[in-house]
Amino acid sequence: MRDAVVTPSGDRIRWVELPGAEPARLHLHGLGATSPVYFAAAATHPLLAGRRSLLLDLLGFGISDRPADFPYTLEAHADAVAAAVAAAGLSRVEVVGHSMGGAIAIVLAHRHPGLVSRLLLVDANLDPIAPDRQRIGSSGISGYTEAEFLDRGRAEVAERVGPSWWSTMRLAGPEALHRSAVHLARGSEPTMRELLVALDLPRTFLHPAADGEPVGADGLRAAGVRVVAVPDCGHNIMLDNPDGYAAEAAAALGPA
Repeated sequence: MRDAVVTPSGDRIRWVELPGAEPARLHLHGLGATSPVYFAAAATHPLLAGRRSLLLDLLGFGISDRPADFPYTLEAHADAVAAAVAAAGLSRVEVVGHSMGGAIAIVLAHRHPGLVSRLLLVDANLDPIAPDRQRIGSSGISGYTEAEFLDRGRAEVAERVGPSWWSTMRLAGPEALHRSAVHLARGSEPTMRELLVALDLPRTFLHPAADGEPVGADGLRAAGVRVVAVPDCGHNIMLDNPDGYAAEAAAALGPA
């Protein structure tokens, strides 16, 4: 395990690092998740093993610190990640981002030009969630006020998401979980989709084949984004179909 101070208050991001060749690969998890749990098997798959890999937990989640005074916007997350990458001695990384981690990866590439060499988005959030759907999106977390979430919402969400997701979600700071969900629902400005199509680097978007084409797929392709359907999986592609994920990730990122 490695760590780096990423805020003026001394808050630390931590990650599990797998040794290997560079360019390094940075893995960013989704809301209520943790990268070592969600990405360890994928990063060591025979098609992907051999690269230096940082399985990083975003501030507020997993093994990282959980400051209650951090804003947890997409931009703040991205800047904290950039600070951690710099502390790891890296100036350029391939980035894999799942769900909310994909949204943060896009913002990271936009705010820190040159840091991201390739971008692999795993069923990532590209658009804001309309206010009337916030009780559905992000497991309904963004539909609560922060006071409501701290009072009763966290317990209600624990009942809704089930034991598998809760096993990692319970590690998140309550403020981190709520604020991250709220800012994910609001999205970035410009939106993550707009930032993604403007990026000048290799980009791939993986989605479950069972869900059909993602919204705006033709526009993504027109901007040079590879849009790839992965069979036999749900939202957690790398967990549901490890071999299918590894094959497409290797195609997107290149061999180890």
